[in-house]
This record gives sequence, structure tokens and C-alpha cells, in this order.
Amino acid sequence: MAKVKISDGILEGEKVKNEYGGTYYSFKGIPYAKPPLGDLRFKAPQPVEPWDGIRNSSKFGPIAYQNDVYVTKTISGQEDCLYLNVYTPDLVPDNPLAVMVWIHGGGYISGSGNDDIYGPEFLIRKDVVLVTFNYRLGILGFLSLETEDIPGNAGMKDQVAALRWVQNNIKNFGGDPNNVTIFGESAGAASVSYHLISPMSAGLFKRAIIQSGAFTSRWAKCIRPRDRALFLAKKLGCYTEDDKEVAKFLKSQPIESFIDTKLMITAAENFKINIEVYLGIVSEIKFGDTERFFYDDLKLNVHQDVDVVIGYCEHDGTLCLLPGAKTIVDQANMYPEYFVPNPIAYNSTTSEQLDIGKIIKKYYFGDEIISEKNIEKLVNFFTADLFMYSTIVLSRMISACNKNRVYLYKFSCKSKRNLFSKIFDVDHVLEDKTYVCHGDDLAYIFPIKLLPQDVKENTKEYQMIDTVTKLWTNFAKFGCPTPDDSMGVQWLPYTMEKKSYINIGDTIIADNNPEEDEVIFWDKIYARHFPHYVF
Repeated sequence: MAKVKISDGILEGEKVKNEYGGTYYSFKGIPYAKPPLGDLRFKAPQPVEPWDGIRNSSKFGPIAYQNDVYVTKTISGQEDCLYLNVYTPDLVPDNPLAVMVWIHGGGYISGSGNDDIYGPEFLIRKDVVLVTFNYRLGILGFLSLETEDIPGNAGMKDQVAALRWVQNNIKNFGGDPNNVTIFGESAGAASVSYHLISPMSAGLFKRAIIQSGAFTSRWAKCIRPRDRALFLAKKLGCYTEDDKEVAKFLKSQPIESFIDTKLMITAAENFKINIEVYLGIVSEIKFGDTERFFYDDLKLNVHQDVDVVIGYCEHDGTLCLLPGAKTIVDQANMYPEYFVPNPIAYNSTTSEQLDIGKIIKKYYFGDEIISEKNIEKLVNFFTADLFMYSTIVLSRMISACNKNRVYLYKFSCKSKRNLFSKIFDVDHVLEDKTYVCHGDDLAYIFPIKLLPQDVKENTKEYQMIDTVTKLWTNFAKFGCPTPDDSMGVQWLPYTMEKKSYINIGDTIIADNNPEEDEVIFWDKIYARHFPHYVF
């Protein structure tokens, strides 16, 4: 057992043997905010009430209430969910250790900081402190009525509360509050990118790693959030549009009423079969002196002196086959507007959508009929549409400001750890080819209990894990993923002139201008409605 005193009381954790070498200290289920119950539903998190005596920290706290459509395919969790976990190799190191704070993904509707996926065993061997945590999800975390009662971004404010907790307490676990790296994947990556520009997050971290998601991703920000909140209220039986009555009604509903997060407010949204995110970050309206996480007139400038690693997986778009590949193929063949990104669709006439959709379809398929035989081309479209292009756009935005270093990567590791296409149940349409699916990068950073745990030294998998964790922790420690020549390659920052990046695969290859032709194509698509994307 190990005891640590923090600002709210005393914790008793465990000293754990790491099956991959060494030991570490584990503290689980630490409350970082008051349970968001009753009138606190939809509100910003409130400070924890200190406790007397010693709090046992050997078990995880409850996870956020959710319907996990991606991994477990189950409904679980509680409304009382604001807990975090700390893993450290040394409680009293000679010098404070770099801290890495993980923000989980899951489309803003699922996931947790628990070790079923996000265990510490790989990273902790590199002498860093790891923090993982839960935040409110789905309707409870991201609904916005655009009112003072339900302003939106509750889940993001939970994340800020966790980062503030780290600043106040991590030194007691051997961590350095002045050397914190936040990192995340998918919706967690989009969250990380929003922290780069949110005034609430300024000064809470030094570096950021963004894996397959960004605030430039078309799915990261909620479109017409108030309409979705009113749609939910009507769906549950409340037909008034009086703000106070709607808020009172939604606060009185049992959490089971909020399990369906597909708040589709148009016939087109209802008809289109795809992976879509209907709840996300919103632009908050100002109410008095209340803190706002994000608002539209906020300048999209990254906080001063925060360096960034950002990248995407080679076949991120494989995730999009999850709702049903056959139906998706049928719709993609029949309706050209299927290919039009939602932000453009909302700002285009039907005629314009047809024209844009035909151009996109022609680029990826020429005159071919879409089928399982050319499914990789559909995957390539989804990859660019949802992940790759927005990653390049954000890299350009950061680079153009000349205030922050940004390191760009493409992830293409292929081994028996690439199992997320199987987890997402889309492997049967991939013709036995190994894809680097959305989420496959996680298997080289975390053990993931869904995967085989027999990672032996001198294997391909072990070497890839060692390489990726070394790049990530080097960046967390030094601000550069390759501070010396031990990696056999120099990872240069991305600049507007050279567009440097690395391809992380069986080996690490340094190159320039990733997906050049495809990026030029998408620049032309977005130039009309979103000219600030194009540099």
C-alpha cells in the first residue's frame, strides 16, 4: 500500500508489479469534482468536498453513463462519474517527472479512463506519470439549449476540472505540474485540440498530442445545438419552447431517457447511414461572468509556447463501415450528395450538393460502381473526409502562426495488434487485408485487455510499441520526439514551406507533403464555404 496526501484528503493506493518490467504506484477512482447530480446536471463541475480519514484508491470510480456502440456494445455507467486515475513509477523521484494526461475518445458518447483499454503498463516504463479520467458523455455532457441552465460543453469543462486537479496535486505523485502533456484519440483528440484554444485551458499544460481528430474535423462541433435540445425534449414528451420549462423537464428525466444520442433534426440526417456525431462542442453564449469553454468569436490561436504532435491513421475511415457496409455502399452509389460533408451541406442548396457530391465521387471512384471489391477507395474517402484533411488543416493553422512547433505524422504500423477493424466488426468486408483502422494506434501505446497480452521482447510488436511510446514520451519530456539520433531518424517540425512529417510503420520514414494530391482536391472543395481552411 502507498499513501499520498492531496488537497482534498489522504489517498491509499497500491504498488503494482508491471508485467512488462518494473513496478509502479496506482491510485484509482479519485474524485476531481462533485458528483454532477440534481440541479448540477448540465452545469459546470463544482469543487470536490474534502473527506476525513483515508480514502481507498484501489478501485476505479463509476464511468459515465453511456451506450457504447463502438467497443462493448453495452449500456453502462452512472451520472456520478467524475473520477480520475494516477499511475506513477516513483512517488519521490530525484527530479519531478513529466506528466501525460490522457483524454479518451468515443465520439463524445462512450469510453472511460479505465484500464480495459487505457492501462499504464507501456508508458510507465518510460518514466512518466500517467493520468486518465472520466468526463460526462452524450446528452449529459454535451447537450446545449444555449441558455444559462444548459449552456453546453459540460463534458469539456469536466476535462478542464481534471487538468486543474493535475496542476494542484500531481507533484504529490512525483509529477511536474510545469511539464504536462495532454493527449487523446478521436473525440479525445478533438478535445485536446479545443484545449489548445480555450481560454479555460490556458496555462494548464505545456504540450499536446492529437491522434485522429481535431477541432477542424467536420464532426467535432455540434451543428444547431439548440434545435437538437428541443428535439430531445419533444421526443421525451415536452413540447414547450419556454427555456425554463424545457430545462426543468430535462433535469427531471431519469438518465435512461438519455441513452439515444442520435438527435437527428433533419430528414436527410435520418436517412443517411454513416458514423455521425450529433452532439459535440458548442459555441457558448455569454451569461454574466460565467466561464465559457468555447465561443465563435474566440480567435483560433494556439496558446503561446504549446508544442503539438498531430497525426492520423492510414485507414482511419474503416470505422465508418461500422453502421453497415452494404447499406453505405448502396447509398453511396445511388445518391451523390452522400459524399458532401455536413458543414458544406448545411450551407448549400440541394442542387449544389448534387454537383459537389458528383465531383467527390468522381475523384475517388472515376466511373466505377462502388462495391466491396473497391471498398478501400471508400475507406480512403472516409479517412480524408473525417480525419486526414482536418489534421492537415490544423497543422497548417498552427504552423502559419509561427508561435508553436507542430510535428505531423501518419500512422501505418501493421501487426497482429491491428484488431480494431475486428472490434468494430468490419473486418469481414476488408478481404483479409490488414488495415490501419481508426483506433489501431492505441494498441501501441496501451496494453488493451481486448488484445493478446503476450507481447514478447524481440518481436515485431514489441519493437513497434517501444518505438511509439518512446516518441510520445520523448515529446512529453523534451518537447521533441527525436531529441537525439537513437531513433535513427530526425522528426522535423511541419512548416508551410517543407510540410515535413514522418510515417510511423515497420520503420520510421521522414518525408514531405503527405497526401499532396488529395489535400489539394479537398482544398478546392472547401474553398467556397470555408476559405480559412485553405492556405
